[in-house]
Amino acid sequence: MSKFQNKGKAEMPELNTSSLPDLIFSILFFFMIVTSMREETLKVEFKAPQGTEIEKLERKSLASNIYIGKAQREYRAKFGTGSCIQVNDKFIDVSAIGSFVYDERGNLSERDKPYMKIVLKSDVNTKMGIITDVKMELRKAYALSLVYQATQR
Repeated sequence: MSKFQNKGKAEMPELNTSSLPDLIFSILFFFMIVTSMREETLKVEFKAPQGTEIEKLERKSLASNIYIGKAQREYRAKFGTGSCIQVNDKFIDVSAIGSFVYDERGNLSERDKPYMKIVLKSDVNTKMGIITDVKMELRKAYALSLVYQATQR
């Protein structure tokens, strides 16, 4: 006589999936809260120059963008056809770059401040004089970690 008796073929019970939509919704809600989208409306014409040594930014949240180029058609009547400087969806003068850097640095936590980077995105046809002026203002504001954007050859 055996201890285990075979009472026929036992069926596998079905998996209850009634709580699965709640779980997926909770995960989706969590990622929507944690993730922040940082979008800037480009108001200058911008075509990146080609580069040979390209490296990817590790933490884009610590990078602040400065765009330099000609204003797009709808803004040319107000700003002219020369090179303009755009930061955070607004045009600024070269002298306002220091306050922009201090504001961006103030938004970071104390431990992230040393890792802040300024990404200089200038058009291929931008004159070097305005780029030099921007770099001098960045030096005055102690924003010494500067990255140039370029496309790969």
